[in-house]
Amino acid sequence: MNIEVIEKIKNIVGNDFVLENESMAGHTTFRCGGNAKVYIIPGDEEQLAKVIKLCKENDEKYYVIGNGSNLLVRDEGYDGAIIEVGNRMSEIDIRGLEIVAQAGAKLSSVALAAMENDLAGFEFAYGIPGNVGGAVTMNAGAYGGELKDVVKYVKGINKDGELVEYSLDDMNFGYRHSRVLDEEFIVTSMCIELMIGSYQEISMMQQMLMMKRKSKQPLEYPSAGSTFKRPEGHFAGKLIEDAGLRGYQVGGAQVSEKHCGFVINKDNATATDIIKLIEDVQSKVKEQFDVELEPEVRIIP
Repeated sequence: MNIEVIEKIKNIVGNDFVLENESMAGHTTFRCGGNAKVYIIPGDEEQLAKVIKLCKENDEKYYVIGNGSNLLVRDEGYDGAIIEVGNRMSEIDIRGLEIVAQAGAKLSSVALAAMENDLAGFEFAYGIPGNVGGAVTMNAGAYGGELKDVVKYVKGINKDGELVEYSLDDMNFGYRHSRVLDEEFIVTSMCIELMIGSYQEISMMQQMLMMKRKSKQPLEYPSAGSTFKRPEGHFAGKLIEDAGLRGYQVGGAQVSEKHCGFVINKDNATATDIIKLIEDVQSKVKEQFDVELEPEVRIIP
């Protein structure tokens, strides 16, 4: 990235929030991956819009991330700007039955804020790793609930750098899909609408779901959650198990023995290990069952 552009970005977000040759291992839940040429952490949506506009005007590559919970950066790194929408953009505002949360807020934090204000309907999100921005992008869900069930509207920055607002109907939510994936659109906040509930009942439900998650998922290892989308008419984990791949390993990457739908970083895996394992799993499942497994994990570049 051009040195002059880097200096301009520092003037926008502050010197302390522009990191050069930053390892992505510390910014993804897989805990591996190469370096980002420049790692930028804007403090608000105005700074975010300015940084993106500056990158575009100078033909500089950029990629916006949140918590890095559904992301894998190749070992070769990213020769451009990684822009993090994280803790500096994580405000949560309770407005009656509505909660407005910035894109950098963790889903678990939003779920706790709902519980503390006796608001029910967001329990399913407690324990889902990731931030609001990524959750909206992928229509994150678990245990019978999805973001589309509670979202009222989403705000963000469109491809022209303009601040826009989309209603629930405008978002084109589907299984692990939203409008964000169809066009160049960066989520900056969401508004969800919940219902009055009981603190105790909400708390009990959240704890029950977390216990269920811990009992069935390999949370003790770095991973990106469910590695593959659910193929129509099948369950990815069951197909992988039936293909004889439970515990299958490439380098330090492994198909979890606890839940075959998870690829884990068991022993200092590289991004290359994980990508090769994913490809092997896809190939073997296709060969045995003629089913295409599509990764949920986003691999860049």
